Amino acid sequence: MSIHYSTYSPKNDLIWLILRPWILLPRILYILLTLIFLFLRILFQGNSKNKIVQKNLSKYLFVVITILGPCFIILGQALSTRPDLVRQDWLTELTNLQDNLPPFEHEIALKIIEDELGASVDELFDEFPNEPIASASLGQVYKAKLKTNTYCAVKVQRPNLYFLIRRDVVILKILATTFSPFLPLNIGVSIGEIIDEFGKALFDEIDYEKEGKNALKFADLFQSNPNVFIPRLEKGFSSQRVITTSWIDGVKLRDRKILEENNLIPASYIKTCVISGLQQLFEHGYFHADPHPGNMFALKGGSSEFGHLAYVDFGMMDSITNSDRL
Repeated sequence: MSIHYSTYSPKNDLIWLILRPWILLPRILYILLTLIFLFLRILFQGNSKNKIVQKNLSKYLFVVITILGPCFIILGQALSTRPDLVRQDWLTELTNLQDNLPPFEHEIALKIIEDELGASVDELFDEFPNEPIASASLGQVYKAKLKTNTYCAVKVQRPNLYFLIRRDVVILKILATTFSPFLPLNIGVSIGEIIDEFGKALFDEIDYEKEGKNALKFADLFQSNPNVFIPRLEKGFSSQRVITTSWIDGVKLRDRKILEENNLIPASYIKTCVISGLQQLFEHGYFHADPHPGNMFALKGGSSEFGHLAYVDFGMMDSITNSDRL
């Protein structure tokens, strides 16, 4: 029983929410009050030299972003990769938004798998754990074992996600359009257009069937690069809200010390990252649009010059034109 997701439509989605004031008004009030309290706390404590104050403030920021839901978590993930915009002690907490969020109930995940794939986990898998190994903004990941005796990553989408994103993208656009005249922004395009692009990308990202196709295309483009690895899509165990791929056994590119503790050479992965990034932009014109450290793994087996790198999570991809590539 798969849910049908439509594409993002700014006009239709706005009308949909306006016709439901019992949803719109309480939510917009809640978001405004939450952001006002956050702003006031940052205003009064943001410049404090006290480490405990800053640690508590960073934890409060994490909690606020988490309770506001998926749209705000995605924005927080973007901030977590910007040390030029966010204090280092806050960044440490914000990186938890990448794959260390509170999971949703295990029983709900099992029900989603059964609804989507038409059978229980006991019938589908040789082993299936009682809790996820990682939990992110849109779903949580389980390390399961297939009947073929191989391990796989099973990503299960958070419940009610389409409704939550549809509602909050519209509200974000309303708030951004309302307050943009009072903000010192000069970015060449309207903030409403940026929110529309954000909404379009999010609607694509929650469709795991599209993600599966993206993964296959990306793997095909990189089949001649021996240093880049893409997990294999398990089509028979994937659907619109569940996606299963081969398990990647590697180290996340988050901390230099962790790489060195695993006898991996950080510079070799930087080189592979840069070259594969340039290949995406200049050769293929098709690129991974969400390359945060939670989506890239350092693998063993590379050389001191070129590290073996694995990309995961292909929900957010994009293309550039030939003229832009040139």
